[in-house]
This record gives sequence, C-alpha cells and structure tokens, in this order.
Amino acid sequence: MHEKQQLIFNVGKELFTEKGFKQTNIQAIAQHAGIGVGTFYNFFESKEQLFFEVFLNENRILKETVVSSVDFDGEPIFVAKAIVHKLFSGMQESPILREWFNPDVNSKLSMRLSEDETGTAYNDFSYTLFINLIALWQNRGQIRSDLDPDFILALFNSLSFVDLHKAEIGNQYFPEVIDTLVESIVKQLM
Repeated sequence: MHEKQQLIFNVGKELFTEKGFKQTNIQAIAQHAGIGVGTFYNFFESKEQLFFEVFLNENRILKETVVSSVDFDGEPIFVAKAIVHKLFSGMQESPILREWFNPDVNSKLSMRLSEDETGTAYNDFSYTLFINLIALWQNRGQIRSDLDPDFILALFNSLSFVDLHKAEIGNQYFPEVIDTLVESIVKQLM
C-alpha cells in the first residue's frame, strides 16, 4: 500500500472507530491526514470503499485471532461453539465490526460484497479456514462425508443472519439460542 494510502486508511480506521461510519466524512479524514480531499480520491473512490477495506481488515484480524485461540483438535460441537462465540463476541467488541449491525451500513457492505463476483476479498480467509476444518472432520469421520463442504459452510454462515436479529430474539436468550443452533447443526452433520 502506498504511504499516503496507508495514512488515509489509518486515519479512516481511527475516525470510523471513534465516530462511526455515518459521523465520519471524507473532509474530516483528509483534514486529519493532512491532505486535500482530492488526494483522498486518488486512493479511494468513496468513503464506503475506505470503510469496506477497513472492515475487511478488521474482519481478517478477528478471524486470525480466533484461529490462534481455538483448539481445532477438539470435538466438532465444542470447536464450532468456540469459533462462533469468539467471532460474535469479537464483532461486538470492535466498533468497526459492530457497524455490520447498523442497517444502513449493512446494506452498503452487503452490496459491496455482492459486487465482488468471486467474493474473494471477504471470503478467502474464512472459506479456507472453515473448508479445511470441515475436510478434517470429514476425513476423521467426525461428520458426514456425503455432504458438500460448501453446503456445511452455508449452514454455519446462516448463523450471521440470526446474529443480525439478536434484539428481536432477546439478548437474554441469544447465547443459548446460538449454542442450540450450533449443536443442532453439528449433530445433523454427524
């Protein structure tokens, strides 16, 4: 990344963390970075693109943290629960990742993700991690090998939609609901 692009990225991340997506504008980013607004546009097409890149970076960092803190040799139910809980709690702890739960920002992020036909920017790390884990469990005979790994991954990915509706489910029930759903998914895979 070019030095000025990295500076804009860092300042954007700082302002998005401090003020949120809506309250941060390009003029403030440029001013805090000590550049002109035109220079911002030399590196990023919009505030949304910058936020998207900051979001992807935060998401990657969270997933790397999860990988380094979970024992993947355990029983699939316990491993799956640990991964899901660490991902969800990490999203709640990060002001950048919490923006996923803001309906306006979520729609912008979802649109950006769908524009990338391959989904590589967002999914490479997750896809590789979870597909490898599914393959490991299938090879060990811990889960069914007759199911497509992408289908199994889709089952776990569906939990993120449940997470988007935590308030409607009830915050007091949410951890137990997620545990039950994870257990149900893994038991169906066995």
